[in-house]
Amino acid sequence: MNDKTLRFLKKRFQDYYQDAHIHLPPEYTSREWGFILFDDMPKTVMRRHMAFGSSGELQDYFAWTVPAHAYYSVAYYEYPNASNMKDKNWLQSDLIFDLDADHLPHVPDSYPEMLENVKQEALKLYDFLSDDFGFGEDDINIVFSGGRGYHFHISHPSVRSLGSAERREIVDYISGRGLDISQIIGKSYVSGDSGRRDASMFVFPSENDGGWGAKINRYIISYISNIVNSNKPIKKLTGFSGVGKTTAEKLVNIFNDEKQLALLKKGKIDMVSNTSKNLFEYLGKQAVDNLIANVDEPVTADVKRLIRVPGSLHGGSGLKVTTLSASQLENFKPLEDAVVFKDNHITVNVTQPSTVEMKGNKYHVNEGVQDLPEYAAIHLMCRGGAEYGSN
Repeated sequence: MNDKTLRFLKKRFQDYYQDAHIHLPPEYTSREWGFILFDDMPKTVMRRHMAFGSSGELQDYFAWTVPAHAYYSVAYYEYPNASNMKDKNWLQSDLIFDLDADHLPHVPDSYPEMLENVKQEALKLYDFLSDDFGFGEDDINIVFSGGRGYHFHISHPSVRSLGSAERREIVDYISGRGLDISQIIGKSYVSGDSGRRDASMFVFPSENDGGWGAKINRYIISYISNIVNSNKPIKKLTGFSGVGKTTAEKLVNIFNDEKQLALLKKGKIDMVSNTSKNLFEYLGKQAVDNLIANVDEPVTADVKRLIRVPGSLHGGSGLKVTTLSASQLENFKPLEDAVVFKDNHITVNVTQPSTVEMKGNKYHVNEGVQDLPEYAAIHLMCRGGAEYGSN
């Protein structure tokens, strides 16, 4: 990134920060703040161990120093601006979850697809936090990172004193790590007097069990119900290993009978054949793979982590680090809703051919001088794929 591009980006970021609302975290005066400034680039220099006594002081810092990246600590300190971490005197920390496309099992090449995939992970994480851990919507602060994922902030007093080990346990639960699926669904053997496993029963969770049991029950019933209510359900069901026509027909009848379906939701499975039980067990394992949320454990476990400031701009994309409510998350479109720059065209010299999809438009850009809407041009420049101007 050349000097001309840096000056242009700094000016446009500064224009934004003159009027922007920076979302202040709880007890922001007890936080450490850190910044990477345009003035220090192209070197990456983190200016940290900073603290602010008022919102006006913080707002002025953004407006006049113009950070490319802005962070604050998840930790609360007695002396947040102490230059030595030990001297800060850690008090407590918010509970943070980081969802990043880099941690997904299959990362698509397309940026929009990548963002959609990680949003689905965010929706799953929200379900865990609300359904399994009992946090209310007001307790969970959801933030689009401005880059490739989402951050979840929980500042509830009940979590602030948790240590790293307890925070890892929460991630283990959400990630399904260490989950013994056989204790939730499948054959459970009963030992006789001789100690031999000479009898068995099939364990099936109820939707009222809570936790993983309830999730697996809902997943299996929803999965099979969707098949039963689709075209050619018998053909689809017999596509599963071991499921014949008779078993498939019986399943269709059960799932079309409200009373029997209600019993299944309560964990009652006597009406289901052994072959169908095998299918349920298979789907139970599939449920875990599909329901886990792929969160970045080191971020959650780090009680002194720096996290991006909501309301700031991400210097690697030009997008806004955007705070969302749970009701806004599902319909949130980051490449539209987190775009803050204008539609007027500017000239850039593209150094890396690429495709930019923003605000409902798609631009295929080749190397050389191009005229693009400012929001697309800034996105390219922030990613290092273009320089400002024609030369």
